[in-house]
Amino acid sequence: MASCLCFRRRRRPIIASSVPFFLLLVSFLASASASSTTTTKLLGSGNNATRRVTFSSEELRGLRSITARLARLRDASVKTIQSPDGDVIDCVPAHLQPAFEHPKLRSQKPEEEPEERPRSSAGRFSDADLDEDDDPLPQVWRRSGEHCPEGTVPVRRTTEDDVLRATASSATRFGMKARGAGLGFARRDSTGGGHEHAVGYVTGGQFYGAKASLNVWPAQVASPAEFSLSQIWVISGAFGNDLNTIEAGWQVSPQLYGDNSPRFFTYWTDDAYQETGCYNLHCSGFVQTSSRVAIGAAISPVSSYAGRQFDVTLLIWKDPRRGHWWLQLGSGALVGYWPSALFTHLGSRADMVQFGGEVVNARPAGAPHTPTQMGSGRFPAEGYARAAYFRNVQLVDWDNNLVPAAGLRLLADRPGCYDIAGGSGGAWGTYFYYGGPGRNARCP
Repeated sequence: MASCLCFRRRRRPIIASSVPFFLLLVSFLASASASSTTTTKLLGSGNNATRRVTFSSEELRGLRSITARLARLRDASVKTIQSPDGDVIDCVPAHLQPAFEHPKLRSQKPEEEPEERPRSSAGRFSDADLDEDDDPLPQVWRRSGEHCPEGTVPVRRTTEDDVLRATASSATRFGMKARGAGLGFARRDSTGGGHEHAVGYVTGGQFYGAKASLNVWPAQVASPAEFSLSQIWVISGAFGNDLNTIEAGWQVSPQLYGDNSPRFFTYWTDDAYQETGCYNLHCSGFVQTSSRVAIGAAISPVSSYAGRQFDVTLLIWKDPRRGHWWLQLGSGALVGYWPSALFTHLGSRADMVQFGGEVVNARPAGAPHTPTQMGSGRFPAEGYARAAYFRNVQLVDWDNNLVPAAGLRLLADRPGCYDIAGGSGGAWGTYFYYGGPGRNARCP
């Protein structure tokens, strides 16, 4: 899968014919005790097998919350779009999206677009001449020719299999990173629960955003428990219980999405990945404003080895007037924003920004390293059209200016598995190549 995107059709989505699954789940949740062991048929498992599952009271609360959210989104949808890859996209009125279930955001509506974008080094506002007809992010679901009406946001529907994968681990953690995930990169070591990184980072200053272009690859992931992603991190706070992060990029995660397609994602947390935050719209928080981009949907086309390269430009910045952190794609299309009220430290600014790749190695200690790929699965030395890259790496300063990421430091947790190498100059400004194959002769 290193050189092409295979549109593998996933299991049947939640549509009218799958209502019995929800009736079964709701009925079970209503009758289950605070902590119980029960036997139930898990529909969508492929063989209609009976499994014995134990739920704690916390997990039961999580399942009830997920079921209620799915029902609300389904009922709120004004249009449903069937994607060629099996995804179902619901067009949900913007004021009814999951964000506004957050206690700090209830009764609110999406904010107006910020009056000012970050200025380029030439002194004018970046992307002031944006072309609204440009496709900010090519995604598979838009091949159908359908689109969501203005005033709605496209929401990738959570499927039966998504729910079942959640109950197979912990329903209360659905859509969240593992506890401690990401702390490895922030602490500059590779002890973060199997999370391994190859990143460029800046620290020791005051940062108000970040921008870069990164190419998208169909990275091969060895097992459902692992993932591979490439992203921007905007970080503030101490590396304990109050770490704040905002994250966006692309990822391949079979456990989260049920397939091996590279997908556009967002993430946030304000307590070091413990109890707050989630991927995409799996919890309340991120406010989507775009009717053209579905967060969590597959990206297509993607880059191919020794072939054509496809990249996406991401800009995250703090609106100097209202304080929210906005996410922009391409030449100026706004996806939405993380309200400043979600955060403690990021309520004012960031003190670290990182760019690069992350892989989960779920193999036990002493076992061979995972062959899960980072980026293209090739080492940086192979260069353009073969290795993954970040180009035009920039920061947003206190005065809303885009400036080159001077002093960008490069770090690979395990360079024999995944490495990084960079430079600066020319049309690419500050750039780096990163990634690798995982298990190989240098990474047994």
